[in-house]
Amino acid sequence: MGILQNLSKALGLSKDMDVEEYMDTMELENVDLLHEAADFYVKPVALESEADVKVIMDELKQRNIILLNITPMMRNQAKLRTIVNDLKTFVMKINGDIARIDNEKILLTPSKVKIVKRRG
Repeated sequence: MGILQNLSKALGLSKDMDVEEYMDTMELENVDLLHEAADFYVKPVALESEADVKVIMDELKQRNIILLNITPMMRNQAKLRTIVNDLKTFVMKINGDIARIDNEKILLTPSKVKIVKRRG
């Protein structure tokens, strides 16, 4: 029996429910597993306009990690390139890090949080 199957069994998931469906269910239920506030958060942000850059920078200053969805801005490649370059400059300035996860997502970290970029 695989690890995911063991985890599913331990969590009481049926064979028909996958991990992604379980995570979506947990989000919908808005379950706070720790029952206390965290010091820092991982926050998803959709890049829809240049105004979102300030929000991202403010979140990074508060030491939150940003999972940036660039899909809404992909229709304007020139603007997207400029924004990503601005974010790279800002992240380097605060001693954070930035890495592309896939074609639609970028991970940005605050100061003193680094991303391992090599596989293996």
